[in-house]
Amino acid sequence: MYDVKHHGGVHQAVYAYAREDLDTWEAELGRPLTNGVFGENLTSLGLDVNGALIGERWRIGPDVVLEVSCARIPCGTFQGWLERDGWIKRFTQAARPGAYLRVIEPGDIRAGDPVEIVHRPDHDVTVALVFRAMTLEPELLPRLLVAEALPPEDKESVRRRSA
Repeated sequence: MYDVKHHGGVHQAVYAYAREDLDTWEAELGRPLTNGVFGENLTSLGLDVNGALIGERWRIGPDVVLEVSCARIPCGTFQGWLERDGWIKRFTQAARPGAYLRVIEPGDIRAGDPVEIVHRPDHDVTVALVFRAMTLEPELLPRLLVAEALPPEDKESVRRRSA
């Protein structure tokens, strides 16, 4: 059964993962990893996906604008897909989760379309920071609240866990 509570929706419309990170995992796992193997529907090259700020906007090609909303938190489905025991723990320790994005301006994206960062918010909350705070370093949680574009359910979780 598909978990619609934790997958998809407005704030998780697109999942981006960096080809460079796939290459690192490819070497560690000792097998080829094709674009999309982590479930991403956008595989980037030359873009620091994990260093992207929550609320950062990317123009892809002539029409599409996406906004970085949150980090991917790995689940059992992801582990099963890769058929690797301990995968969730290893992926979490590496803290290279990739980013979920919401669609601001829809359109078509084609392989090779350029990605331009068209807006960077005035805070330091990156995808990697959100991931570390939500998984391994809960003491970082209060820092996330300055990121206005963080999904409401994530903000509520941060508030509950920080209290």
